[in-house]
Amino acid sequence: MTKAGTVTVAGRPNAGKSTLLNRLVGQRLAITSPKPQSTRERVVGLITDDNTQIILLDTPGLLEPAYALQKSMRASSLKALEDADVIIHLIDALEGTVETLAAAAALPADRAPRAPTILTFNKADGLSAGRRAALLTENPGAVVISALTGDGVPELLDRVRALLPEHPFYYDAEDLSTQNMRFFASEMIRETALEQLEDEVPYSIACEIEEFRETRSPVYIRAVLHVERDSQKRILIGAGGSRIKSIGTRARGKIEALIGSPVYLDLHVKVLPNWRRDSAALRRLGYRVE
Repeated sequence: MTKAGTVTVAGRPNAGKSTLLNRLVGQRLAITSPKPQSTRERVVGLITDDNTQIILLDTPGLLEPAYALQKSMRASSLKALEDADVIIHLIDALEGTVETLAAAAALPADRAPRAPTILTFNKADGLSAGRRAALLTENPGAVVISALTGDGVPELLDRVRALLPEHPFYYDAEDLSTQNMRFFASEMIRETALEQLEDEVPYSIACEIEEFRETRSPVYIRAVLHVERDSQKRILIGAGGSRIKSIGTRARGKIEALIGSPVYLDLHVKVLPNWRRDSAALRRLGYRVE
């Protein structure tokens, strides 16, 4: 009998959820950034071996939403918790604060996630041996890992597999994700912009793929980076177009590595005023809005 199910990775911003998904899948699917709130939608990775299939969900960091985009992010995280057969509650071990998943998600006791939850402390590579031992003593049943180095990750995987329900595989064993290349191309472009920009500008950027032609060689991708103000557009373009050119060059390399084909990336910048607070704009950009 095979086992298969949905495993949701949840936690506060910057706990290392995206790094963990990439480590578990063995492929760089989720974008990573030291800037919090870089994950805006859940990212799906598939892990399949001889008799188990894990549908792994990386989710936006749990936070108190201040505007429409953050409300969409929170809704995505809560839906992933509801869908889960197993939950990995990921906590940054270096922060020193341990809270329940219900508290992190700001849920009342009667709405606490029902799936079995594995309390997991990340960033073990920054812990002393004494602090690591104390965490395990204070939190029986917890797992201490480093998503960055892989330390403790096999033990976590064993714990997850033991909790999966018996079920036929949902997807082909060769599949890495249920999401299409348009989605990952958009995320990689946005990640590259995050890497090169400071202050508030990264949080005002959304990426929209207007055209994706896989039948051409090189693969043709027309993408637009949306910002909220003209001043942000000038920053993103840079002097003489230098910054947007650099973003395009680096993003193209990431996309080519993922799809295994040459890419022609046609990248533009437009102003979409106040899009993070505008429900209609969010829907246009593909975000779920309640």
